[in-house]
Amino acid sequence: MHRDTSEQVLSALRQIISAIDQYSKYLAKNYGLTGPQLIVLREISRLGECAIGDLAKSISLSQATVTSILDRLEKLRYVLRNRSDRDKRRVIVRLTIEGCEKLKSNPSLFQETFVEEFNKLQDWEQTLILSSIQRIAAMMKAKEIESKPVLISGSFSATADEVIEFLNEDGNQSPPYVKRES
Repeated sequence: MHRDTSEQVLSALRQIISAIDQYSKYLAKNYGLTGPQLIVLREISRLGECAIGDLAKSISLSQATVTSILDRLEKLRYVLRNRSDRDKRRVIVRLTIEGCEKLKSNPSLFQETFVEEFNKLQDWEQTLILSSIQRIAAMMKAKEIESKPVLISGSFSATADEVIEFLNEDGNQSPPYVKRES
């Protein structure tokens, strides 16, 4: 009995990871963005012109990771980086017109759909899910792993070839949880 239940839990975890992967493929295929790139674009839009360090702190990612994401966004012409006039050590980032237009296409983050559904649950159900997932994380010795507020799996940065390979891994269909326009 215990083995069957543990196998069902592991299967559910694999389904969650797969759903996150499918959504990442969907974002990349349909919007040309990764989840982290979308988060960075949205945060720059929210903050306005900002220093890279402030941006990194705001989204709980390292400055090196944000810089890597910004490199790709700059190549796509979605952001511009310039040295601060007041302090030449600081680099200021801002959205371009193309970046604003990309955000207007309204790609949603995986966690937005999750949060919407999660908030429909009663408080006791939310607490039960939270405690169960925290217990699973503890059982997997995952408490020491720094978690990011981004529901993606794999690398936060990727080359064009890696993105193409990722998209070609069974990414032909839209994830079932993507809202379709009627």
